[in-house]
Amino acid sequence: MPKLTKRAIDALQPDAKDFFVWDSQISGFGVRVMPSGAKTYQAQYRKSGRTRRVSLGRHGKITVDEARKLAKDVMGQVAMGDNPAEDIAQLRRAPTIAALCDRFFKEHALERCKPTTQKEYRRALNIFIKPAIGGFKIIDVERKDIAALHHKYRHIPYQANRTLQVLSKMFNMAEIWGFRADGSNPCRHVPKYREQKRERYLSQYELQQLGQTLATVEQDGSESAFVVAAFRLLILTGCRLKEIQTLQWAFITDAGMELPDTKTGARRIPLPAAARAVLSALPRTYGNPYVIEGKLADSHITDLQHPWRRIRELAGIPDVRIHDLRHTYASNAVSSGMPIQMVGRLLGHTQIQTTMRYAHLADDPVRRAAEENAARLNALVGVPQPVQPLRVVR
Repeated sequence: MPKLTKRAIDALQPDAKDFFVWDSQISGFGVRVMPSGAKTYQAQYRKSGRTRRVSLGRHGKITVDEARKLAKDVMGQVAMGDNPAEDIAQLRRAPTIAALCDRFFKEHALERCKPTTQKEYRRALNIFIKPAIGGFKIIDVERKDIAALHHKYRHIPYQANRTLQVLSKMFNMAEIWGFRADGSNPCRHVPKYREQKRERYLSQYELQQLGQTLATVEQDGSESAFVVAAFRLLILTGCRLKEIQTLQWAFITDAGMELPDTKTGARRIPLPAAARAVLSALPRTYGNPYVIEGKLADSHITDLQHPWRRIRELAGIPDVRIHDLRHTYASNAVSSGMPIQMVGRLLGHTQIQTTMRYAHLADDPVRRAAEENAARLNALVGVPQPVQPLRVVR
């Protein structure tokens, strides 16, 4: 076997089949000559009784000395117990982020998530994740790639943070499925952007205006009885929109509304007398199981957003969302002195942190109680009121 040099390799002529010429200095280092005339440097070794080869580069693209150095590196890895050829093969077979997105949605989102969550996941996957890193190999994605994607959408911080959450969950599943090593989630330590939480509560005057508007549109027939009932139930129960929209008569019992499936699982929601009065006034169509009937037979109403826009304009509250009715229910409960834990149970929160956004409203009853208590004590003690402003005497 001659020592491989540029001149020696240039002189090699192709044959009908590919053949190898090995170097005399480094065992396992050689050049492969293809029938097409292409020549590639190779590193060959044996591992577990099998002959393995690693392609180092094409002659003309890299020099002989560069290829010889790469061959030494490969042989050094083999001596340390590694298998470079298998590592390269696994890398080539490794799926891309686009493939991971598809599997994640099919095997996780569709099987374990609510339809609304599935919709959010699909949007994040198709609009934000696939276009940015869909072509990356799963094992190649690093924290800097995730940070760059997150930073790209800094102008929409809410969406940037939701996309980061989807990515984090997806890479956790990649570890479970064996595509990445345990604890290698590249989303770790990528800080979220600050989000401006919107807290909109209806005042007593706004609630009165809304109540009068609901009565008006019900009487003149501009909105159906089911639409009006839906909003009244949202105000009186603090339920989520879907919970009222898909409510069935079979779920209503003496104990309240027994909902088999909500955002936080099955739960029982109390039905106060005012809410039961709303239900008792509703017409029922034989064969339709839903309380808030839709236009089609045996269906529930699917669109309450358009009626709400009309109603809120008439009520003079154009900035109020449907979900703000739930916020209003919670704020009134907290302001009346109800413990935060009890409010959380009424709203169906699984974590007290979710309910704590209303904690500052509890200051109102405390402040009123302090005023009332001080007034009673003052009536006994008789603290005199200053007639003139206090003067500073030097």
